[in-house]
Amino acid sequence: MKLSEPVSVAWLADFIATKQVGNSNQYATGLNEIHKVVPGDISFVDHPKYYDKCLNSAATIIIINKEVADFPEGKTLLVCEDPFAAYVKLAKHFRPFTPASQMIAETALIGEGTHLQPGVFVGNRVRIGENCLLHPGVVIYDDCIIGDNVIIGANTVIGGDAFYFKRRMERDVQYDKLESCGRVLIEDHVEIGAGCTLDRGVSGDTIIGQGTKIDNSVHVGHGVVIGKNCLIAAQVGIAGKTHLEDEVILWGQVGVNKDLTIGKGAVVLAQSGVPGTLEGGKTYFGTPTGEAREKMKELAYVRRIPELLDFFRKMKDGK
Repeated sequence: MKLSEPVSVAWLADFIATKQVGNSNQYATGLNEIHKVVPGDISFVDHPKYYDKCLNSAATIIIINKEVADFPEGKTLLVCEDPFAAYVKLAKHFRPFTPASQMIAETALIGEGTHLQPGVFVGNRVRIGENCLLHPGVVIYDDCIIGDNVIIGANTVIGGDAFYFKRRMERDVQYDKLESCGRVLIEDHVEIGAGCTLDRGVSGDTIIGQGTKIDNSVHVGHGVVIGKNCLIAAQVGIAGKTHLEDEVILWGQVGVNKDLTIGKGAVVLAQSGVPGTLEGGKTYFGTPTGEAREKMKELAYVRRIPELLDFFRKMKDGK
């Protein structure tokens, strides 16, 4: 998320009550997770597994729960006991919840030729391009951006919060919510079916590329990037921060794990489960997925197991 104007590290340290270490003349220009950061961004880390990754990332200002003597020159560390809570406080401050007072927000911009069917809700600062059609019951959360010639089916929700929580074992209420301050960006000539849910990024953007078509009852998780001219069939679920390159096809009920890439032109057949990155230009099937031709051979062998067991039993009995 880009900030509306730069903010000094002195202000940040005071606002979230942290100790400041390193360059005291920095200004923050954005707020982001580790995998999305660019120079000028604030990020946070609260687990030893990710210290090195965050310290050596592009982030300029890092909220951390450990004193670090040796870190890259030019960065500023904000040291506190609970970086997660500090990050949430910043997210709430820079992108606060704004209650709706009407179905189409006054700050929304809607292009020429776009038609909103009865019951459509459009939130604050939303931008919708020209010649779009939004069917009844569509909900567009704050700050989302929709391109030209987009069709969205009935009761689809664009921009819901990320499913992202930190577990607190020491408390009765164990899950703290990581507030979402990202957006959903839908490019031109996209079609999204009825009853879909597309979550906003935690801090970056969920992106649906130009010309992509999404069937009914599909869920797209936070920060997912879908390329151009992809086909996503009904009941597909795509977990957060996954990247689908251009021209990927996911057939019905495919489940895709988080933090992976599906290469350009890959096809995943129905009811498959994708646990890791897939190379482009191939067809996949099964759970876990493998190349479809090899998976079909495996199934053929599995069907022959009773026949083979009977054969070996007869061999053992000398028949």
